Amino acid sequence: MRILVVEDDALLGDAIQAGLKQSGHAVDWVRDGVQADHALLAEPYAAVVLDLGLPRLSGLEVLQRLRQRQSTLPVLILTARDTVEDRIQGLDTGADDYLVKPFDMGELSARLRALIRRASGFAAPVLQVGAVELDPAGHCVNYQGAPVDLSSREFTVLQALMLNVGRVLSRAQLEDKLYAWGQEVESNTVEVHIHHLRRKLYPSLIETIRGVGYLIPRDKVV
Repeated sequence: MRILVVEDDALLGDAIQAGLKQSGHAVDWVRDGVQADHALLAEPYAAVVLDLGLPRLSGLEVLQRLRQRQSTLPVLILTARDTVEDRIQGLDTGADDYLVKPFDMGELSARLRALIRRASGFAAPVLQVGAVELDPAGHCVNYQGAPVDLSSREFTVLQALMLNVGRVLSRAQLEDKLYAWGQEVESNTVEVHIHHLRRKLYPSLIETIRGVGYLIPRDKVV
């Protein structure tokens, strides 16, 4: 999934970006509130990690602008401010979760997984479509109880489609989930990943809607 990290501290921002990439995410990192606001207007993200103490535009102002646009994008606030009043203000402004610095990278990743899962309407930690099970925390997939070896990007494509069962995702939408800024989009990469997923799982799992995109149909899961 593609994540926006908004953090002005260079060491912390770099560490968060590296940790989330290691967890399989595509990560864009900006260092001030104006850049964050522009990125949120321009790009589709699965979630935002948002520091409050930002230059040019505060984290709360970024969040307020996002919610004024009626966006339901999950937002996890990072802050060094550890008072009840600060947490209440952030949550009342529209944050979905709150993490106080310093924090454990594993906890940040787990909180993001939960936010992304709930935003798509899933309560259980493991996604299941028929006989296919996908565990975001373990970064593993089982089909009919047997493990299936997927590349990181195959996993991301499958996760995106499983979070949107019955909805068509275009090639561009899937590419947006695979690539962060500065990464070269390989030709036909989505088609190749879809082909591999059909071969490794089963052919009718993913349907092609010609000229539109791909979906996992509700009536074809087995």
